[in-house]
Amino acid sequence: MGHRVRHGRPLSRAIADPEAFIRAETRLRPVPLVPEIALHVADEAVPIWHRTEEELGEMGLPPPFWAFAWAGGQALARHVLDHPGLVAGRRVLDFASGSGLVGIAAMKAGALSADCADIDPFARAAIALNGASNGVALTPRGADLIGADEGWDVVLAGDIAYERDLAARVFAWLLALAARGAVVLIGDPGRTYLPKDRLEKLADYSVPVTRELEDMEIKRTSVFRPRA
Repeated sequence: MGHRVRHGRPLSRAIADPEAFIRAETRLRPVPLVPEIALHVADEAVPIWHRTEEELGEMGLPPPFWAFAWAGGQALARHVLDHPGLVAGRRVLDFASGSGLVGIAAMKAGALSADCADIDPFARAAIALNGASNGVALTPRGADLIGADEGWDVVLAGDIAYERDLAARVFAWLLALAARGAVVLIGDPGRTYLPKDRLEKLADYSVPVTRELEDMEIKRTSVFRPRA
């Protein structure tokens, strides 16, 4: 999760050293539902949120989605690791990648390559750092890829149904990719704008999450694919 809009505002200034910032503000810890993978994650949401705003010299930014293992991403990563045939030998796009968790899972499951798309420069630094920490090579992508088709065999997207207009754009694109033959998998813990009538549920997971970011400590989360 992490492909966030910034209400049309550019970042106020360049980040001097995002990798150093991430190393200073996070700790490398196993992901609760996917302990085979470790991520650089924050202990608390509010302090790192404030530190991110201070680093960029701009208040009112979205939360640092890259600094946490979100429920949709955890479920999707677990599903990919448990079903490696979905990605083995294939070109994968991890959309709204955030920490790179799902891309890491894809590479560990035998993917040929994993593009990890996120418009947040902190996220792209986290993706590269987390990939290296887990012994896999990821390709961070900063462009807005909604509507693009670079021939990916598999497209994985976690926690993308949180905002109405963005969700409508994303799901129209994902459904088009599925229609042309891509494997599209979506991890979601019941976000408001998930188009369930267009999706088929594949699996359910009970995902440990932080109460700072969610409404409960264990979030029931599902993996979906577009209906044929």
